[in-house]
Parts: sequence; C-alpha cells; structure tokens
Amino acid sequence: MKVVVVGAGYAGTFAANRIARKVRSAEITPVNPRPDFVERVRLHQRLAGTAAAATPLASMLRDGIASRVGTAERIGDGVLTLGDGTDIGFDYAFLAMGSSVRPMPGAVPVGTWEGAERARAALAALPAGGTVTVVGGGATGIETAAEVAEARPDLRVRLVGSSVAGGFSGRARERVRSGLAGLGVDIVDDRVTEVTDGVVHLCSGAAFASGLTLWAILSGVPGLAARSGLRVDPEGRALVDEYLRCVDDERIFAVGDCAAVPGARFACALAGPQAAHAADALARLAEGRTPGPYSPRYVGRAVTLGRKQAVGQFTHPDDTLRRGYVTGRTAVLLKELASRGGKFAARTGTGA
Repeated sequence: MKVVVVGAGYAGTFAANRIARKVRSAEITPVNPRPDFVERVRLHQRLAGTAAAATPLASMLRDGIASRVGTAERIGDGVLTLGDGTDIGFDYAFLAMGSSVRPMPGAVPVGTWEGAERARAALAALPAGGTVTVVGGGATGIETAAEVAEARPDLRVRLVGSSVAGGFSGRARERVRSGLAGLGVDIVDDRVTEVTDGVVHLCSGAAFASGLTLWAILSGVPGLAARSGLRVDPEGRALVDEYLRCVDDERIFAVGDCAAVPGARFACALAGPQAAHAADALARLAEGRTPGPYSPRYVGRAVTLGRKQAVGQFTHPDDTLRRGYVTGRTAVLLKELASRGGKFAARTGTGA
C-alpha cells in the first residue's frame, strides 16, 4: 500500500508515524515544503529569540519513512503532482497542509516559518525606542505581543484587534488583558484598514507610526484541494465525511486545519486527534473493517504571556467555555506540557 502525506506539521507527521505503526505494509511518503518539522505554536518564541521552533524532519519520522521536499500542485486519480512536475502515485493520501496566512501589505506574517524568520531579523534590527504593532487579537497575536514585550522591554508594543482575548470569557479574559498590560503592551480594540509607509491606519480613523508591523491572523488554507477540483468550504478547507475522507475521493483523507470538520476550528489541539482517527480509519479499511466516525472534543484554551505567565480556560467538549480557569505557574506548566506533548505525539504517532 502506497500512502502519500501532504504536509509534515503536527497532523502530517503524526499521521505518517501512526500509519507506519498500524499498517506495517504501507510505503509512506511525506511531502513537505522544507526539510524541517516546524512547531507552529513556538513561532512567536522563535521571532523573539527566546526558543527554537524547527527540528530536522528526518529525526521526527520512524525508520523506513523517507520524506520529500517539495510543494504539492495537484492531487487526484491516485496521483500527487509536485510543483516541479514530478508525479507520486498513491493508494491513499492524507492532506495535512495546515492553515495559511494572508498578511496585509506592509505587515510581516508570524504564522509561517518564513514570516517568523523575516520578523526575527526585522525585530533584531529595530533600535531601542522603536514601535512594534501586532495585528490580531487571538492567541497568536496575544502570545506574539507578550513575547516581544518581554524579550524587548526597550520597545513599545501595541496589540490591535477587534476583540483582544475574545476567545476567553469573564475573569479569564480580564487576566489575559491585565497580563498584557503588565508587560507594557498597549491594547487597541479596533480593526486595521491599511499599513502604508510605516503607518498603521484603523477603522476609527486613528493612525500611528510603526517600526515593525506583525500580522498574527490565520486566514484560509493552501489552495491544493480547491485547485484539484475537490469540494471545499468558503475558507478553502476540503469537505470530508464522518471518517475524515474527502467527499469527492474516498482515497484522500484530510486532517487538521485544511479539513472542513463540523465543529472544528483552526487549532493545533485538533491536529493530533484528527490524524490519529484518520490513520486508524485507514488501518481498519486495510483489515476490511468499517472505521468509526470522528467527533471533535475540546478540553480548553490557553495562551502564554511571555515565559512566566499564562492563562488557561477550560471548555466543554463542544468548545463552549466553562467558568473555570488557571493562571500563573500552573498555567505556564500546563501550556508547556501541551506544547511538548504535541511534538512528542507527532514524533511517536501515539496518544490523541
């Protein structure tokens, strides 16, 4: 059985390793744009110079799995075509490309490896007294603003979003915002309309100078599924059935951010569970058994506020928020364990 895995982030690496464990006869080929496994949840640390975020992919894959560096151009009829024109045949494929970032002109994206590297260089070159503007009030924006503010207290840091920390509620939301303020981050609840010549313009009509503007909003997914004629949702995510197979081709599974799973949002926390379920479904099919349906289950949401603070709020399985939350060193420890656990699960194909 030949299996091709498009993308080698959390979902793709997890899927490849789990298939190798479950389907011993499988010949697995992960295809990734770079030779490294990138911990997306640590990109804000990478750009601030507080942590590494890349590990050689070869060290993340089980023995016998050989990856290929390349970009996927089209998939269908049992063939994956790469950007250089090379074709890779498959019996089954896993789409695990993750989500994409489409920054406003004049802003540097922080949700990709390339963007984080550009931001890292620009931040290092920014002199004391300069201003950094982070656009996006979700987890990526919050963690980026906090990390930069803690690593570079000589800079002024602004966080602009229509509802900063809106993914939390009640006291947990208050703790996130007060934690940012404690690091010296200026919170601006507004929308950015334009970034031109180092000036950030807002919906309210306000404008201010910015030495470096970082874009921390995820939007849509890579266009492989749509480009290949697979049915997608308005965000470009591949439509899947209850087993995480593309509705147009049962040989193609889609997992992680690029899959339109009912009730799922863009979240690294779902990458492993979806990859595990799809890999197990393939194993069942290989044995002539019927796979079970997938249903997303959430536990909580958490953000770090630099290296010493964090806030985590518990959720119901359907992702609605509970009142309970944790802060301080307990929250920092839980978030760090979750981040390390995600990488360990991807490398071993276990858990989830």
